Amino acid sequence: MLERFKVPIKDQVRVNHIDLRKTVKQIFQRMGETSEDATIASEVLVDSDLRGVESHGVSNMLKEYISYYDDHIIKPRADWKIVKESPSTATVDADTGLAVILGPKAMNIAIEKAKKVGIGMVTMRNAGHSGAIGHHALIAAKQDMLGMCMTTGGLRVVPTFSSEPLLGTNPIAVAAPTNSKPTFLFDAATCSVAGNKVRLAQRSGKKLMPGWISDENGAPIMEEYQLEDHIDIPPLLPLGGTREIGSHKGYGLSLVAEIMCSLMSGGIPSMLEGHEIISKHFFAAYDISAFTDIDEFKKNMDDMLGKLVDSKPAPGFEQVLYPGLPEYEDENDRLANGIPLHKEVVEFIQQTASRLEIEPLYLD
Repeated sequence: MLERFKVPIKDQVRVNHIDLRKTVKQIFQRMGETSEDATIASEVLVDSDLRGVESHGVSNMLKEYISYYDDHIIKPRADWKIVKESPSTATVDADTGLAVILGPKAMNIAIEKAKKVGIGMVTMRNAGHSGAIGHHALIAAKQDMLGMCMTTGGLRVVPTFSSEPLLGTNPIAVAAPTNSKPTFLFDAATCSVAGNKVRLAQRSGKKLMPGWISDENGAPIMEEYQLEDHIDIPPLLPLGGTREIGSHKGYGLSLVAEIMCSLMSGGIPSMLEGHEIISKHFFAAYDISAFTDIDEFKKNMDDMLGKLVDSKPAPGFEQVLYPGLPEYEDENDRLANGIPLHKEVVEFIQQTASRLEIEPLYLD
């Protein structure tokens, strides 16, 4: 993650991941979720923080999820069901349940189908936020499958040449297993910067980079921009920023995610529905052994990733990276030394624990 999104050292509070999971689980239980589902939610959020993806971890998402429950936008213990199914596919109506909880369940359905017929794909409509979709893709990779996820929701991104935010950040994630190298995990929004990362920059007082956001008329802001903490996230630009440097590519990828998630689930495209919170999702698992020898695949993955890491870096850089490697390194550090939460986040967690009458987060 870029340095500008990290918590300044002066504001860091290092928290043990086990203690954080315990507290987050209790909060979800107080929101009305079962112990099993609260465990799933805490794993998705805390695993994101462990991997350095604070934009979709406890830091940003817990407060939002609590507000969704409090405002009855998200339903605890949702009566989700499969409404259409074939040997390799399923469509789920989530009954406004949180996809942080239902996402892993959908991916496991896809995995079971892939074991039988080689490919499993599950679409989901009428659902809440999914958290970091890379978490769900990794579930498949851990079972020697190729995992893929997409999601939509929240109209924050202006299409190329548009003045209106008509698309979500619409991320795409792919995870692939390896032998000895850290697992490949690509997880990225189809806009220039994820909305949640803007929130991280706001909290830390960091400036936004040129080409990340637009003004109220859709015109790209091509200079560093200071966004005060109390101001809502401005319109975001597609990946590429401007047409000249490829915003049409990010815009097109965003529409791909919209088609795969919304239309393929039988849902209404987000720009027509206009709902800021209820989303649609896509989960797929590909059984690698149905296509090729799994051991050969993982050896080739190791060789390819090793070639990248060992290649000569450009001047000013120490090493060539690949998707998943920085997250692996962050995870090792945070398992040993704790997760660096912003002091304001810790304060919110402690206040919430007090309000909900649960044990406060343990701090060394």
